[in-house]
Amino acid sequence: MKGHLRERSAGHWAIILDARDPQTGRRKRRWHSFRGTKRQAQVECSRLITEAQGGGYADPGRITVAQYCDRWLDHMQTQVSPSSHRTYSIMLRYVLPSIGATRLSKLRPADIAAAYAAVMQTGCRQRQGGLTAKSAILVHHVLSQALKQAVTWQLLTSNPASLVEPPRVERKQMRALDADATLALIEVARSTDLFPVVLLAAMICMRRGEIAALRWRSIDFDAGQLAVTVSAEQIGRRSRDKPPKSGRARTIALPAILIEELRRHRVQQAERLLRFGVRQSDDMHVCLRGDGSSWLPSCITQAFARLLEVGALPRMRLHDLRHGHASHLLAANVHPKIVQERLGHASIAMTLDLYSHVVRGMQEEAAAAIDGIMQAAQGRMVAKR
Repeated sequence: MKGHLRERSAGHWAIILDARDPQTGRRKRRWHSFRGTKRQAQVECSRLITEAQGGGYADPGRITVAQYCDRWLDHMQTQVSPSSHRTYSIMLRYVLPSIGATRLSKLRPADIAAAYAAVMQTGCRQRQGGLTAKSAILVHHVLSQALKQAVTWQLLTSNPASLVEPPRVERKQMRALDADATLALIEVARSTDLFPVVLLAAMICMRRGEIAALRWRSIDFDAGQLAVTVSAEQIGRRSRDKPPKSGRARTIALPAILIEELRRHRVQQAERLLRFGVRQSDDMHVCLRGDGSSWLPSCITQAFARLLEVGALPRMRLHDLRHGHASHLLAANVHPKIVQERLGHASIAMTLDLYSHVVRGMQEEAAAAIDGIMQAAQGRMVAKR
């Protein structure tokens, strides 16, 4: 196969590929539009020729959405973590049964909206039932990101997903335990390997992956602080450390009761490890299983579900302890900015949005405070007269 360029206008090129049909011997010519410098067009021409010679060539005018998504996922392997790449692949599976056979160049906003409507009712082959609110929005985000890249690659002139509203799903109300219920759960967990996990989730609202990755070197007992610098990302039956969800490390001040419990836990952990012939060090994980191995995030979830069942406690997620902690702080009039920093949210707007139900309850207190301020001012004014 050979290729050459033809300039259509300043910065606009036609890439022309010439090949012969192996059966008829007749010459076939394929045209591709490209925008950029001449050097960039030459590089793109070389890439298309290489793809054709390797059997991976697909005419941009005939490439389907499914074929394009495969190409995009291959590209994203070098851009995101393995767990994020797996999530992208799973999210696209929801919509590909509806739009995968459609030519990319023929994809319209109405097709995408219809695909969303279908998966909201039936889910996909891998998972029956409709999507959760979080998954529905993530499907739209991933598809929109993929089609945006198609515009960058000049396979599309515009992103059809940008003209489609993301699926609207009623957000499930968060479950937040009160202080008494939280303490009862901690006591149920005290005699299990999950005890430090539950402590950290309930008392300083760490995420599951952050708890699994926490090591003793990140805790400063003298200063009463804990540094959240990494989170555990699970890949199959293994895990690796990655930055926290917000992408930023954070330092959390520890309550005195938690410092005392962690000191006691560290001594008990050291004694248990010695029975395995292992000496404890600052590089070891704070939370370990009974055999001395570290926790996988998925195993924490499974063990927490069993703990609730054995303790005859209401069903909930470990993440709900994080919500409870945030609700307790806001109800105690702790400034939302401090709550945001402890939670590790990217912005205070996210915190206020998630816990607007608690903030609403604080509005009455704010109104009463203003009443008190103004009444005192009125009293001083009357006294001056």
